[in-house]
Amino acid sequence: MIIDLRSDTVTKPTQAMRTAIAQAQVGDDVFGEDPAIRALEEKICQLFGTEAAVFTPTATMSNQIAIKLHTHPLDEIICDRTAHIYNYEVGGYAFHSGCSIRYVEGDRGVFTAEDVRKNINPDDVHKAITRLVNIENTCNRGGGRVYPLADIHAIKAVCDAHQLRLHMDGSRAFNAMVAAGVTADDYGAVFDTITLCFSKGLGCPAGSILTGRRDHMVQARRIRKVMGGGMRQAGVLAAAALYALDHHVARLAEDHALAHQIGEQLQTLTYVEEILPVETNIIIFKLAAPISDEAFIQHLAQHGILAFAIGENWVRFVTHLDITTDMHAPIMEALQAFRG
Repeated sequence: MIIDLRSDTVTKPTQAMRTAIAQAQVGDDVFGEDPAIRALEEKICQLFGTEAAVFTPTATMSNQIAIKLHTHPLDEIICDRTAHIYNYEVGGYAFHSGCSIRYVEGDRGVFTAEDVRKNINPDDVHKAITRLVNIENTCNRGGGRVYPLADIHAIKAVCDAHQLRLHMDGSRAFNAMVAAGVTADDYGAVFDTITLCFSKGLGCPAGSILTGRRDHMVQARRIRKVMGGGMRQAGVLAAAALYALDHHVARLAEDHALAHQIGEQLQTLTYVEEILPVETNIIIFKLAAPISDEAFIQHLAQHGILAFAIGENWVRFVTHLDITTDMHAPIMEALQAFRG
C-alpha cells in the first residue's frame, strides 16, 4: 500500500467519476458547443453569483488569464511573498503580461488592507503602476491557511478606493469554504475574478475555471485561446468537475479532520521543532536539528509513505480523497517509529 502525502494533486478519479466522464455529452468548446462545459460554467456562476465563467485546463492558466485581463505592461501586482503566482508559475506575470510583482510579508500568506495601502505606488514615472491585488485562498505555503473574510472585505475597500482590481487564486477555495463556513457567493460578491481548481482537493484528473463579470470573461476567452487553452471536446473533464461539485466538496471536512489528527500527533514528537497551525488539509512542520529532512523522507518511504521537503528541514503533508481510513494508522505508526 502506497500512501501519497505529497499533494492533493495526486488523486485519481473514483469509479463513479470515471462513469460520469464516460457518459459525458460533448461538443466543440471553442465554438461554445460543449454541453458539459456549458453546464459547469453555469453551475459555477450560480454558486458564486457571478455573471460568466471560462473553463481552462489548469489553475495556472486561469491565474495568468486573470493577470493579463486586469493589467497592462509596466503595471505591478501586489501579492504575498509565498503566493503561487510569484513562486510557482514560472514568472508568467512577466512573460505573458509584462508586469512586475510587489510582494508583501504576510502572516502565513495573509496580508492586510494596510499592507496593500502602503505598497501602492505613487504616480511617478519611475514606478510601475499598481493595478492588481492577488489573494491566495487557502494559502499553500501558509499551511493551508484560510483567508479571513473580514480581511478580504477590508482589502476590497482599499482596492475600490484606489481603482485596483482584486483577484482570488482560489485553487483550494472549496477547502476554505468548508473549513470556515463561508459560502461561494460570499467570495463572488467581493472579487473581480476567481480561479478555481478541480484537480486538487476535488479529485478530478484536470481542469480549472475562471469566473467574474461577463465582459471580463469575453476577453478571458480570447486570452485563453492565444495561450493555447482553447479545447475541443473537453466535456469529459467538465463532467468530472460537475461530479466533484456534487459529491466531493462536503467530504473535504474528512481531509481536514485527518490533517488535524496528524498535526496533533506531530505535536507530541520530540524530533518536530515547529508546526504551522493546521486549518485545512495541509500540514507544514519543521524537523529539529540535527535531523535531516532526507533521513525523515527516506524513513517514510520505507513505510510506504510518500512526502517531500519544501525547504531546509521543512516538510509538507497534504491529505486528500485517496487517503482512506485504513491508511490513518500506518501514518501515525510511521511518525512514532522515526528516531532520527
